[in-house]
Amino acid sequence: MIKSFLGTSVIEFPDKISSVVFIGGCNLRCPFCHNLDLVLPELLKRIPDIPQSKIIDELKNRKGFIDGVSFTGGEPLLSPELPDFIKKIKEEVKLDIKIDTNGTLPGKLREVLPFVDYIAMDVKTSPLKYPLATGDKAEFKNVEKSIEIIKETENYEFRTTMVPGIVNKEDIKKICEQTGKVKKYVLQNFRNVKTLSPEFSEIESYTDVYIKETALILEECAETVEIRN
Repeated sequence: MIKSFLGTSVIEFPDKISSVVFIGGCNLRCPFCHNLDLVLPELLKRIPDIPQSKIIDELKNRKGFIDGVSFTGGEPLLSPELPDFIKKIKEEVKLDIKIDTNGTLPGKLREVLPFVDYIAMDVKTSPLKYPLATGDKAEFKNVEKSIEIIKETENYEFRTTMVPGIVNKEDIKKICEQTGKVKKYVLQNFRNVKTLSPEFSEIESYTDVYIKETALILEECAETVEIRN
């Protein structure tokens, strides 16, 4: 389940210093993905699991300096051990929990909600382009369910990586139609480094001007819009 651990991060958990737990495995095959080691089974099996007990000890050693724990991947919600593990962290270490998710597992999302303080969900592109963006591994109907679940919570963000050929301004408009009014939306520009599909390493990122223009579109449906590089 746990493949890597980062003791301290100031960027993973908004307004908090957090440790980061990397969960192996993903149900999607997004061609622009950078986390190949945590996604592809043939690479994943080369990385030994880190025992939960070691993570608990690491977190206890950092208590008083860190405010929370961020779970990312891969897709953390694929792990059947995750709900019990984050519950144990809440009980034994008393840290806030953030989960990153691709939104394709709404049932698993509901299961962990009682123990989660912040959710960051990727919205890959507009509904009709979802097969293109996920390697034919996802349908938008499950993403739509997760959007509605997350909007019921207090602290969350939706985010889209702006990948040329996968998502453009028109797709962002369609995403807004699907999400309705949300609290926070984050745009991330695509980086053509170490991508799952080699052809995406040849794609040039959008210009800063294009990203800023796209952010203006999101202001129609998001209370807060943020651009991350």
